Amino acid sequence: LPYSLGIRDSIMIAHSFRNNTAFGPAQNLHGATYTVDVTFKSAKLHTRHNWVIDIGKASTALSSILSKYNLQNLDELFDESIMTTTEFMCRIIFDDIQHTLETEYPGEFNGVVHVKLWESHKAWASFEGCVGLM
Repeated sequence: LPYSLGIRDSIMIAHSFRNNTAFGPAQNLHGATYTVDVTFKSAKLHTRHNWVIDIGKASTALSSILSKYNLQNLDELFDESIMTTTEFMCRIIFDDIQHTLETEYPGEFNGVVHVKLWESHKAWASFEGCVGLM
């Protein structure tokens, strides 16, 4: 899609991989600071405002969504059978954004939302999906 608008925020979380040896030392409780990048992509600009999405509303929505996870232990928020990987959290945040756009801002965005969580300057994960009528 030719148009995009990106916003950024961050969260600090704690979690473990619940003694799953596949995760090595990370199986134990540890902290992480994620930089969260969200890109809204659209085939066309809003007919009146010439934007992909209202950046203020997008930033407010993301901040509100992330507040559920910031400074929390993810082990306490998700079932013990769930490995709260960065990839998993990308999908969770996407689902929250999709729900917020569809319930609080219906019809204001139609396109693709790309969520990227940076674990460090060297590693990241992402998830993207459609929101709206596409």
